[in-house]
Amino acid sequence: MATIEECRAALDRLAENLAGASGELRVAAAPDRSLSCHVTDLDVTFVGHLREGHIREVRTLPGAPEARAEIGLEMTGDDLVALVDGELNFARAWASGRVRLKASLRDVLRLRAIL
Repeated sequence: MATIEECRAALDRLAENLAGASGELRVAAAPDRSLSCHVTDLDVTFVGHLREGHIREVRTLPGAPEARAEIGLEMTGDDLVALVDGELNFARAWASGRVRLKASLRDVLRLRAIL
């Protein structure tokens, strides 16, 4: 089971990947959106803001998110790490229910490009 520190490190790697992205990936990460990722097995939520290709102001909160973010993800810590490391396909994980996503259709399509 992934730890809170490993999940935070995975989010940091995702943020670094977005910051260094170019082309279509950079366009996909460009919108200004609130973001939350509830890690179910650890019962913590990482909240932040996706802005100009960067994940900013990331905080760790206990439990499920109190307010709904524009892009809300829910998964286990192991799945978060596997997604960021490219070991888990986002579309398959979402289709099978391993990853839950609450977002607009446009944001869903963008996330597919990012993850």
